[in-house]
Amino acid sequence: MPVQSLPVREASLQLRLLHQYLFLLKRYPILTKSVTSAVISALGNILSQYLESRKKAKNGAAVSRMDAAGPARYGIYGLLITGPVSHFFYQLMEAWIPSTDPYCLLKRLMLDRLVFAPGFLLIFFFAMNILEAKGWEDFEKKMRRTYWTALKMNWRVWTPFQFVNVNFVPVQFRVLFANVVAFFWYAYLASVRK
Repeated sequence: MPVQSLPVREASLQLRLLHQYLFLLKRYPILTKSVTSAVISALGNILSQYLESRKKAKNGAAVSRMDAAGPARYGIYGLLITGPVSHFFYQLMEAWIPSTDPYCLLKRLMLDRLVFAPGFLLIFFFAMNILEAKGWEDFEKKMRRTYWTALKMNWRVWTPFQFVNVNFVPVQFRVLFANVVAFFWYAYLASVRK
């Protein structure tokens, strides 16, 4: 029995959305990755706040209202930093360490974990400090108090995902893959936060 393909307009909503996303990704890769990063980052922050408030309510603590500025900050960060920086990093990684390179699996992972992750985390702390309208002293205090701990946790949790991402996910989908993992990372952080 021959398989008949459906015209896009008759396909399911999910298939049409996927088709549109792939079209935009091909036509406007940086903008598409940036907007996708903004939306997923903002949703991740909303999920994080929701889970944190549920945990507080379960423990009988006072539950504060949702911080609307949080998703806005994460959305701005995703739009202006995560999307474009990650796009160019993954493109450069492909050029610097092609799949034909001996030990490319290990080299790509080491580049991501030892160069990109520390720098990207530093940018995250700095950008969030600016978006929260805090001063340099707050930034220095936050760096001294939490940067090393956050980086070690980043290495522990993200390394297996990034191994798959930088070695097996097609380059045009790497930012999306990392954003989806980050969405769940926010939920994890909310669940272990004291």
